[in-house]
Amino acid sequence: MTLNHSVIKAIAVQLASLTITALAVTLLPWSISWFQAAGLQGGIAAMISFCLPATPYWWRLIHLAFVPTLLVASLLQLPPYWYLIGFIILALIFGRIYRTQVPLFLSSQQTIRALAELLPQKQPFSMVDLGSGCGGVICKLAKVLPNGRYDGVETAILPCWIGKLRVRLFHQACRFRWKNIWQHNLSSYDVVYAYLSPVPMPDLWQKVTQEMRPGSLFISNTFSVPGVTPDYSIALNDFSGSALHVWKIK
Repeated sequence: MTLNHSVIKAIAVQLASLTITALAVTLLPWSISWFQAAGLQGGIAAMISFCLPATPYWWRLIHLAFVPTLLVASLLQLPPYWYLIGFIILALIFGRIYRTQVPLFLSSQQTIRALAELLPQKQPFSMVDLGSGCGGVICKLAKVLPNGRYDGVETAILPCWIGKLRVRLFHQACRFRWKNIWQHNLSSYDVVYAYLSPVPMPDLWQKVTQEMRPGSLFISNTFSVPGVTPDYSIALNDFSGSALHVWKIK
């Protein structure tokens, strides 16, 4: 899904929901408050987004909260610079999510334990976490399996800085790179781990098959590759009911 497509679709959803809400408010036999109208609009926008194909779940949350958030902000009469501060903070945390279509996901403790069982227990190995966030996965694995070399690649600057700070404070054998994952070569790794979203999985699989060595492992948390059956999957039994999908590169 391209940037233009995503933005145009989001604008269309908001306009459609605003129109439906305006008609509903006009036709209702009783009056409703601005908060109720905003909540109705958000609910309608989220429902429309839910019915559209290939729409990631976080767009539904954005549609649900967009107009109510604007209403609250206007009632608070915040100074204009607060909007700039909020935008900067979100940009630092989430990076270019409007382009990557990949939000910030945090891996569970069950994920760490399952990954630790998949990795070599004694011999040296190398692993990269694509979209490493704040570095929780590789920093925790480095404690359990110090025989590994761990890299994290993250496009959002603030989570990457947090990962670098963790390494300095706790002297862990990890490296973090503020970098586009598509520009990072995977040929030197024994294990590639990713917890991204459904959107980039076809392109990521193409990158994996072109760059990774035969015998290496590609592990995706939750999101599978369309049309490509994993060699096996491991149910994590965590709060999101996710699973690790594992492919051994041929």
